[in-house]
Parts: sequence; C-alpha cells; structure tokens
Amino acid sequence: MNAVPFNGDEAIVGLMARHILLQSERPAFFYGQAYMGSLDAYLVTAAFAIFGIQIWVIRLVQVLLYLGTLATTVWVCQYFFGSWEAGMIAAALLAIPPVNMTLYTTASLGGYGEALLIGNLILLSGMAWIRQIQTGHDKQKIVRTGIFGVCCGLGLWANGLTLVYSIPIVVIAGINIVRQKKISGSSLASVMVAGLGFLLGSLPWWLFAFNQGFSSLITELLGNNVAVETGTWLSRVGQHLLNLILLGGTVTLGFRPPWEIRWLGLPLIPFILIFWLLVFFLFLKQSRNSMTKIPFWVCFGVLITFAVGFVFTSFGVDPSGRYFLPAFLVFCVAAGAGLAFSNLSIKLKIAAIAVVLTFQAWGTIDCVLRNPPGLTTQFYAPTVYDHSAYPQLIKFLEQKGETRGYSTYWVSYPLAFRSQEDLVFSPALPYHPDLRYSRRDDRYAPYSILVEESEHVAYITVRNSGLNEYLRTNFSRLNVHWQEQTIGDFEVFFALSRTVRPQEIGLGGIQP
Repeated sequence: MNAVPFNGDEAIVGLMARHILLQSERPAFFYGQAYMGSLDAYLVTAAFAIFGIQIWVIRLVQVLLYLGTLATTVWVCQYFFGSWEAGMIAAALLAIPPVNMTLYTTASLGGYGEALLIGNLILLSGMAWIRQIQTGHDKQKIVRTGIFGVCCGLGLWANGLTLVYSIPIVVIAGINIVRQKKISGSSLASVMVAGLGFLLGSLPWWLFAFNQGFSSLITELLGNNVAVETGTWLSRVGQHLLNLILLGGTVTLGFRPPWEIRWLGLPLIPFILIFWLLVFFLFLKQSRNSMTKIPFWVCFGVLITFAVGFVFTSFGVDPSGRYFLPAFLVFCVAAGAGLAFSNLSIKLKIAAIAVVLTFQAWGTIDCVLRNPPGLTTQFYAPTVYDHSAYPQLIKFLEQKGETRGYSTYWVSYPLAFRSQEDLVFSPALPYHPDLRYSRRDDRYAPYSILVEESEHVAYITVRNSGLNEYLRTNFSRLNVHWQEQTIGDFEVFFALSRTVRPQEIGLGGIQP
C-alpha cells in the first residue's frame, strides 16, 4: 500500500464513503466537483460496511472493478469478433498493464475504474442495439438496448469520460437507422427504450441539475473549470495535439510514468513500438472483413471521440494519463482481434505477448522501487511528499491537543481520513511555491466551519520553505508566539499564543 500514496483526491472518496455510511449523507457528485458522480463513493461505502473503514478497502473496490473490466473485455472481443482467443489476448495484455493503467486501477480518483467497466458494458449493449437495428425486432435485444441507455446514463453521471464510448455507438446506430429504406417500428422502439434507459441511469445527474442548475455541470463536463491556458484558440489546440501524441501516447503505452519524463524499460521500447504498429496493421487488415466492419468502426470511433474531445476541450491541458485509459483498453482489443485472426504462429504470438508483459511489469516495478514518489497520482512536484510520517504526525497532534487548524488540500483530507476525522484541518493554505491559492481546494465546507469555530488552531505545511518563512514573518509581525516541530516532510506550527486565521495574514482567499 505504501507504494501507492494516499493523496487528497482519494482521501475525499474515502471521506465521502465514511459520511454516507456514518452520517447518512447522500452526495450526488465528488465533493466540490460536478465532473464525477459519487458512484465510486457508494461502492466504497458498501465495502466499508463489510470490511471496515480502511485505506486498503478503497483499493479493494478498485481491484474488483478492474477484474470486472478484464472479464467484460474478453466478452467484448468474443461478441464483437466471435473469438475467445482475441478476448484472452486482450485480457492478458491488461492483466499486467503499463504503469498508467496500474496506477488508476489501484488508487481511486472517484470514477476511472467505473468508467472502464461501464465503458465495456456500453460497447456490449450498444453492439446489441446496432445488430437489433440491422436484423429487426427481437425482444431480448430490445432489453439490451434499454441496458445500453442505462449504462450511458450511469456513465455520464459516474464519469463523463464514458462519453467516448457512448457517442460513437449512438452515431453508428443512428447511421444504420437512417440507412433503412423504411424506418421500422422496432428501430423507433429501440430509440425510445434507449432514451428512457439513459434518463433512468443518469437520474442523479438530472436531479442535481434541476436543484443546482445546469451551468456548473456543463462547465465541468467540458473541462472549463480546469482551463488555465492562455494564448489563441489555435495555439491551445496545437499544444493539445502535441500533448496527445507525444506525452499522452508515451504514457499510454508505458514508455514513461505519467508523473515525469523518464524512460521505462528503455531496451525494450523499440520492440514494443514495433508490436503495436504490427497490431494496428493486422487490425486494419481485419477491418476489411464484412463480418467485423461495424465492430472495427466502433473501436475506431472510441479512439476518434477521445482524440477530438482531448484536443478541442480544456482537458487537453492534462496529458498525465488518466484520460487515456479507454484508449489503451481499445488498443488491447485491437491487439486481440489482430493477432487472433493473423497467420502468425502460436509460438510467435506467445513470445510477442510475453515481451510486452515483461516490459509493462518492468515499468511498474521500476516505479514502485522509486518511493517516494512511488505510484503517485501527483504530477506537480510541490505536491509530492513522503507519506510515511503520517502516524507520527497524528500521534504528535493528538498528544499536543492540536485537533483543528489549517493546511493544504494535499494534507488536510488524507489527515482527516487517517485520523477518523479527529483531526480536522481546513485546506486554506496554498501549496504552490508562489503562494497562489484557489478556493476550489476547499471541497468540504463543514470542515472549514469546524475550524472557524475553534478557538485554538495549528498550521501544517509540507515541503514549502517559502510558506514556512511567510508564516514565521507574519506571526512575528503580529507578536504571536508559537512552537515548531518537523515531522518527516511536515512542518507543524503549534501552541500559538493567540488564534490567527489565514485571511488575517493574507492567505486563504487569493485566487490563482
């Protein structure tokens, strides 16, 4: 577990699940962010109820979701291409995935594991809908069409990333309906069933929209709230395209870890590149088969939708890797279909897959052994720190009676979860070296209220010498006496002679 640090976003998932279980909260979305629904938190809640409120339980949910993704990937290949061999090849490549896939199917960020599993269900039920349109009425397939709608709606709520699966299915289904000489009643019925299913699956999304307004949901869905770029539209698109091909492509195939520019398994990279080029050559060759033409376009459509969404929205500013998960899954499906129907010998296929798995395992092990940072979801250097001192920090704060105070987003929420919310620190301090701060860091207002009501507060910083010096200077200016304690990467300012709020010293309210 120490190889995968328990960071702020994952801590919020755990805290949401804890609040659902113990306080009967019913959040519709990730705290402070209407981009990802709270499905992950509800799944973790169920696991907490069975196994207890522990970090490893959050990770267990991700493991189970990924096992579901592996199983449904085999099913996708069989249903799309009529080949169990293709499914087994795809599942093998996913069983020991590149470090990027390993990271985001181990640590929870609120819905990426669900997006992969729901995405596969969208592909399966969506293909059933397309075939129902092509072949005519079938009650069983009408039911699957309803399942497709439910999965699309559930995916929209759980994680907007699932749109890369549902959009191409809807487009291809629509083209097939329009191509009919006479639109059949069963086709119209399927559209209605899919629509009703979508409304049912996305019901939490709509309820939130009617209560809180649509603008924030649409803004989050398009990534406008993470838009930090300047320059012309054309220059931003060009940068996104560069991010897609160079940075995103290398992290997707496991050539580098998502948090830094460093080659992994360098001696094997040329062979891995040849493997994937061969895979797509074989897959494109297979697409000329009339029996697999529609499945090919579905897979290709997922990649196109993802690329267009990445390049032309603000999400293109982030080439770290989490948005590329569906792309690698489609790559594995393509590898399964391409190799299964090729004329290559079984021995050559096994050897090629073994080389890829060795490369992918090499990269993951390399990153695990470099701890810190380990397998981290943090890509901004000032937010990367050694988590091993948390037990000592918690013990120190409890002994000194410093249960309320201020820290950064990346400390406050992990500290709250690890201490079972005995230690509540408002994320009102900046983590940027230049002391920039965004109010979006304050994801859970009740914590800030508790701290504001407290007559005694402490300050916790982590690897930020500039902030430390700023606090010392301003405490001295106010004639406030304090004590300091260094615990690992943490610096604790405690025993303040009087309560000092961040706003009093120019912190906690500065927008980036």
